[in-house]
Amino acid sequence: MKTQTANNYTHHLLFLFFFLFQVAVTSVVTAIGVNYGTVANNLPPPAQVANWLKTQTTIESVKIFDMNQDIIRAFANTGISLTVTVPNGDIPMLTNVRNARRWVSSNIASVYPGTKIKYILMGSEVLHWGTKEQIDSLVPAMRSLQAALVKDGFNTIKVTTAHSLGMLEISVPPSKGQFWSFYAQPVLSPMLKFLREAKSPFMFNPYPYFGYYQNNSDYVLFRPNKGVYDKYTKITYHNMFEALIDATYSAMKSLGYGDVDIVLGETGWPSVGDPGMNWCTVDNARQYNGNVRKVVDSGAGTPLLPKRKFETYIFSLFNENLKPGSEAERNFGLFRPDFSSVYDIGITRSGSQPVPTPAASGGKKWCVTKQEAISDAALTSNINYACNQGVDCSVIRSGGACYNPNNLKSHASYVMNAYYQTHGRNNFNCDFAGTGRIVTSDPSKCILSLYFYSVMAHASTDPENEDQMKI
Repeated sequence: MKTQTANNYTHHLLFLFFFLFQVAVTSVVTAIGVNYGTVANNLPPPAQVANWLKTQTTIESVKIFDMNQDIIRAFANTGISLTVTVPNGDIPMLTNVRNARRWVSSNIASVYPGTKIKYILMGSEVLHWGTKEQIDSLVPAMRSLQAALVKDGFNTIKVTTAHSLGMLEISVPPSKGQFWSFYAQPVLSPMLKFLREAKSPFMFNPYPYFGYYQNNSDYVLFRPNKGVYDKYTKITYHNMFEALIDATYSAMKSLGYGDVDIVLGETGWPSVGDPGMNWCTVDNARQYNGNVRKVVDSGAGTPLLPKRKFETYIFSLFNENLKPGSEAERNFGLFRPDFSSVYDIGITRSGSQPVPTPAASGGKKWCVTKQEAISDAALTSNINYACNQGVDCSVIRSGGACYNPNNLKSHASYVMNAYYQTHGRNNFNCDFAGTGRIVTSDPSKCILSLYFYSVMAHASTDPENEDQMKI
């Protein structure tokens, strides 16, 4: 009897162990986030992006490069944490606490905690791109903004800033990493002191891509290689990504702030480049970003910072067709604007792409603006988006067939429906950041005529649609 009881007890313990193990495995949180850049004229509406990230990917943290309120509001109630960025030009003004409190009231109070803002970045790569006034104001502005957040009860939002690794004078060997002296004491030492006090992370952007040359390609892309030996620590590094992290940590430690947490604000690789840039390929981009994800999510850390899972933001979510510079600058995206993968690094759910669900066929449907009040800015944004996606918007201009009634809501309904009818007639084609709705009754003559146009176009190439021509 005792033996049977003992066996049952052991069986239950084993069952409990495997159950808890399975729960732990399935609830692992990735440390990988993405940078959501918007230097493009063909990107989907922010609400569609936020919903897609939530439902179709494992991404739980997103970083943006401005204070775009449409994007910030789109992430409300998604559970995705958001890092936002103060424009570099606003930094001097925020050294004043009163201005900082006004800024918090205008930009944060109305959206938090609905939108889960995690970090506010005081500018982007200010030491690299900023003016002398912006650089001199950087730390005082960070202190003022953090004080304003605390004063207004937003204690969990942390202020930091993102750095280019141009701040490093020495990065090889990693154990001797040093900041440039003209940044170290005047700016970085007081900044690290503030970050320690505020329990905020030091954020920097390691880009092995910019250190690539033909002879070190394996080292940069995580391929098997003989490594780079650090004679001072007797450590051999087999990838530049970890070496750059350790070099920056060594520089922080040399100033006495090795205990400040680290976040990797940007890293990535382009999939296309200009002629002759043969290192900018889909295979290289997949290999680099895929290995970054594996290294980071493994929790192994680096040789100098073992057993650490660094919060890391891949650059970038989408290809951005208006970025200046080489073709590479426009092709850092993991995804195209239609949400299809440029390549797969394992961040889509079930490893597959979302499959659009077509709207039911056979019924008359139109996309129009919602009945409730919608801002002129949102309506204008919808019009600009649809017109940039190939919709013929000449009919809503003066003299056009659908110019009257001459108001933004009517014009927006026309172009939103034009986009909906010509881009698949899926329910999500009428989302427009939550401002569109699908109707089944005739909303207007202009929109009705476009519906007929769409049906006729489909019927002309598909005999099965013949009945739809008899509406």
